[in-house]
Amino acid sequence: MDILLVASAFNSLSQRVYAELSDLGHQVDVVLASHGPEAVRAAARELRPELILAPMLKTALPEDVWREYTCLVVHPGPPGDRGPSSLDWAIAEAAPHWGVTVLQAEAAMDAGPIWATESFPVPPVGKSDLYRSEVGDAASAAVRTAVRRYADGSFKPRPQGDPAVHVVWRDAFRQERRRIDWGTDGTEVVLRKLRGGDSQPGVLDEILGREVFLHGGHPEDRLRGRPGELLATRAGAVCRATRDGAVWIPELRPRKNSGDPAPFRRPAADVLASFAADGPGHSPPPEDPAPLELPPDRRTWTDIRYRQHGDTGILTFSFPGGAMSTEQCRRLLAAYRFALTRPTSVLVLGGARDFFGNGIHLNVIEAACDPAGESWANLHAIDDLVEAVLRTTDRLVVAALGGNAAAGGLMLALAADEVWCRTGAVLNPHYRRMGLYGSEFWTYSLPRRVGEETARRLTSEALPLSAATAARIGLVDRLVPVPAREFAAATERGATALAGDPDLARRIAAKATARRADEARRPLADHRRAELARMRAVFFDLRAPYHALRSAFVRKQPGGCDRPLSGDAR
Repeated sequence: MDILLVASAFNSLSQRVYAELSDLGHQVDVVLASHGPEAVRAAARELRPELILAPMLKTALPEDVWREYTCLVVHPGPPGDRGPSSLDWAIAEAAPHWGVTVLQAEAAMDAGPIWATESFPVPPVGKSDLYRSEVGDAASAAVRTAVRRYADGSFKPRPQGDPAVHVVWRDAFRQERRRIDWGTDGTEVVLRKLRGGDSQPGVLDEILGREVFLHGGHPEDRLRGRPGELLATRAGAVCRATRDGAVWIPELRPRKNSGDPAPFRRPAADVLASFAADGPGHSPPPEDPAPLELPPDRRTWTDIRYRQHGDTGILTFSFPGGAMSTEQCRRLLAAYRFALTRPTSVLVLGGARDFFGNGIHLNVIEAACDPAGESWANLHAIDDLVEAVLRTTDRLVVAALGGNAAAGGLMLALAADEVWCRTGAVLNPHYRRMGLYGSEFWTYSLPRRVGEETARRLTSEALPLSAATAARIGLVDRLVPVPAREFAAATERGATALAGDPDLARRIAAKATARRADEARRPLADHRRAELARMRAVFFDLRAPYHALRSAFVRKQPGGCDRPLSGDAR
């Protein structure tokens, strides 16, 4: 069918629906509702789609559009749930299970007939992780069912007036409900509030006399202090005492002041350091590093961990939003080098749920005094990491993608010998939409997997790929068809089996031989030098589109990513 996607943003779910429906043979076009109702009307008039599908919508569809076309809306709530903050309520009320409903657009919000529904468990993770993982899996299944039923032509959607549908209206989940009372709220309550606003909109609070939004929350099992006290920093996060424990908060966003540019999320310790620079009395708390090999009984937060099981090493990392700053890349490289000192034959890189990586950290770059210089430093740091993986010849390296990967983050994965990817992940093997040529040795890693012609097509079209398509074209070696919560265990089982493979020693030897041959044909240093020359020309040209695109992207302003499928740079 010809299907038109209407989305408020071309976000992870919109990309996944686009890619998976395209895999099924449908012709899929996209229009952003953020461009206004007339843009939606114009797209409908021009394309005359057989079906309109809204995977992520914050505004109502124009009435003349839903009256003329069948319009199906994906609502992240069970049948009968209505309102704009469904997932927030599910997390706040500690719902063990929730649902996704595909319903037909009508005048009343979320009140149309039901075409499909799927349920899912609600684990104790942040809302954005939940949305990309459990919600994404359920929404994908429900969309496929609804599209199949619509194409069949005989299905009759169930009206919400059906007595079996319990209708509940839930108001918008506003800041007054998110507010933390550090003196009375226990740790679990604080964590639920933080997780409910981890990406957007954050939890409004006050730190060192400044109003800030808190983003993300993780438990701490040992540090203690007065409720609300800042206890420590670690890897960019800050630890804050609760009534009966403590929590780690990875990111902060200062509240906007009148006349100032829109602020954006940054590592919490960086924001605290900027407060300290404003005057005495605002000193950030001390650093409390965690060991790379944490005991299994520790309930604390760290973004990089190493563990070993027999002949298998697993280096897990998880950075907020998948972005990798200069400092994070350097710490991950140090951890990788540590892992190489251990006597293993298989090393897994990744293995956590949610993002694998999205490349350089645009937010940290935007906040730097010298964004061009920080862009350059960040790129060198991630290149150093990727090169270390490419030059590893004494063991097999597996990149385990539990979630989405893009740009330099995906190229990091492609540096490994095998790429294992959870079904449902979305991959974006390109840089173009940020106005960049790209680095991270993509001119070596991408063609060696998919060939020169496909590599050129992927980087120029700049379209999202489903995990299934990535496997079909050779970008991914193994699909892991498990829920997000089971990915780490499935990865470990697969790596253990690989370490026990009698053919492993031969494969490692062949890998070393191939690396020497590739190096003789064209050294890695030559790839790096050519890529960096193209990137330097962009970074240090303040008129290059990259700088305006980056600023708009991090501040979530028009122009950052508002042309999802055009040929324009993002």
